[in-house]
Amino acid sequence: MSTLADLLAGDVEPHVFRWVPPATAAPDDVRRLVDEAGWRFAHVDGAGAPTKPALLAALGEALEFPAHYGANFDALADCLHDVDAGDRAGTLLLWDDWGRLATAQPSAFAVALTVLGVRADAKRGGPFAVLLRGAGPAPAGVPLLG
Repeated sequence: MSTLADLLAGDVEPHVFRWVPPATAAPDDVRRLVDEAGWRFAHVDGAGAPTKPALLAALGEALEFPAHYGANFDALADCLHDVDAGDRAGTLLLWDDWGRLATAQPSAFAVALTVLGVRADAKRGGPFAVLLRGAGPAPAGVPLLG
């Protein structure tokens, strides 16, 4: 199984992953690791974003979207299109406790995952990866990262 270190080193193509870290790490610990690898770090805590509107707002804040961000899935896709790693090696979004939305609003979770996955698979703006950390229903087509 590939690891976060493999991803940050560029040995794994960026995508949306379910992340099973070898040890529990606080978001700031993950941020330090990501920063040291030269990537930009963003974090969403799903405990505070258990609904579609709350998730969209949290994503806008975490990824520092412009004030005109409309907090809907079309606006999310548009703003993700403009996410650029700049002078960083890539952008990594850590989404903790994603299972709350996946369980409560599975269709909204599926759309969010699709929109994030499209950006992760895009070949512009630098690498973009999403780590889903925590328990939840296994989303189809999302590989594991150790």
